[in-house]
Amino acid sequence: MRVRYRAVGRDVGRIVQVVSLMLVVSIPVAAINREFYAIPAFAVSAVTMGGIGVALARRYRDASTTGKLEAMITAAGAWAAVGVLGALPFLLIAWTIAIDPFPAWANTPPLNDTTDIFLNPLDAVFECMSGFTGTGLTVAAVEEELPRSLHWWRSFTEWIGGVGVIVLTVAILARPGSGSLTLYESEARSEKIHPSIVNTVTEIWKIYLGLTLASIALFLLVGMPLWDAINHAMTGIATGGFSVHADSIGHYGSPLIEYAVVPVMVAGSIAFPVHYLIFRGELENFYEDVQTRWVFLWFGIGSLALTAILWANGQYETFEETFRISLFQFVSATSNTGFGTATVGEGTESVWSAGATFVTCLGMLTGAAAGSTVSGLKLVRVITLVKGTAWQIGSVFQPDSAIRRLRLGKRSLGEDQFQREYTEAAVVFLLWIAFLAVGVAVLLRTLSPAHPVEYVVFDVMSAQSNVGLDSGITGPGMPDTAKAMLILNMWVGRLEIIPVAVLLGAIFRRLGLYR
Repeated sequence: MRVRYRAVGRDVGRIVQVVSLMLVVSIPVAAINREFYAIPAFAVSAVTMGGIGVALARRYRDASTTGKLEAMITAAGAWAAVGVLGALPFLLIAWTIAIDPFPAWANTPPLNDTTDIFLNPLDAVFECMSGFTGTGLTVAAVEEELPRSLHWWRSFTEWIGGVGVIVLTVAILARPGSGSLTLYESEARSEKIHPSIVNTVTEIWKIYLGLTLASIALFLLVGMPLWDAINHAMTGIATGGFSVHADSIGHYGSPLIEYAVVPVMVAGSIAFPVHYLIFRGELENFYEDVQTRWVFLWFGIGSLALTAILWANGQYETFEETFRISLFQFVSATSNTGFGTATVGEGTESVWSAGATFVTCLGMLTGAAAGSTVSGLKLVRVITLVKGTAWQIGSVFQPDSAIRRLRLGKRSLGEDQFQREYTEAAVVFLLWIAFLAVGVAVLLRTLSPAHPVEYVVFDVMSAQSNVGLDSGITGPGMPDTAKAMLILNMWVGRLEIIPVAVLLGAIFRRLGLYR
């Protein structure tokens, strides 16, 4: 099938154009915080990004309707584009502080070691890709030293990335018959709240905004300062994990705040259609929906398993502290949020045992519900693989004439439909593991041999599952090759492999490498 590249160019242009509006919205935030020196950086970034978007959209405005193939390539290309272009504020603000070209009223601060990191374009792209993909891994040494403008931009990229840049674009630009559904599905989404995709996206944004405001109120109630509450609510409900503090949620040393953050991470792990039904009063969906039921079961089982391991290791002083840290860290890992209250590792020095690290990695691998803001494999695929494998084995003992159906929650699948869904889950799983293996191999090759293998796997898993927890490996001192590899892992993980594979295939065909 031939790719219609004009349609791809038009749609990528539209997406970049819409995302550039985020930079315009960020200008008042810089002004309110009296960081006037940051305003030109946001303005130049907005003009640059918007100009590229408008140019592409106008050049290819007469392109044909987007098909599934074009939508996949658009998704992969657009996420790569916003990850690179969205790095401009990091780069320009850092250079503005370094050069200090403005008078005293602009309030330009002295350049510190943390902001200095973003003078390097690769570090700026790393931070931006981590934000938009909802990962939360950071190369910022001490987040407290960053200007509030960059605190905001980090949180804003995660908040928008939580529901997806294509969902944002559909909400703003969608028109009937414009290929919105195809683009929407290309961003690893298939859930619909209403028959109309535009109405579905509008409902998602209403739910998302409501959950964000509720999270801010909850955090204020338990004693979190206003600026912290706004940023942590945005990154928490987006299951992103960027924090305004180097020690993340552990900065507060407050069990009450730690327990309060858990339900926000859980809320981000539940599919938007289920939230919609619950808000309508249909509370039975907490246990009748198969994914939501397993979200709570898996959070509970994993937290108890981690508690048992850490308690047996004598890791913390009291059982309550052990349970609280285990609950928080496992929910943070499995929801792909990445907030932290404990140190998992210190690079070359072990803190958590291999067993505790493995359990946490398992949570990162599975993720939570499809149709939510999480990444990872998604529980529905894990359930399909486990039940499907058992079903395949059981079919060996059945007569050839037997008519069998597989039940997944409320759905009863015939053999053909089951085989399609099982194959899709198996392909994603195998490709996911393949990209993970490549990432681990690259990091093992570029890092010091003193780093424990389980910690290398942990950080690559965290990048590809868009989690954000780290074992002390990820940081500004990483080799550039390792940073570039983790950027690729974050991009691949957010798109759930397939669009990236389609894009690579299209590039290879374009270059004639299949001949």
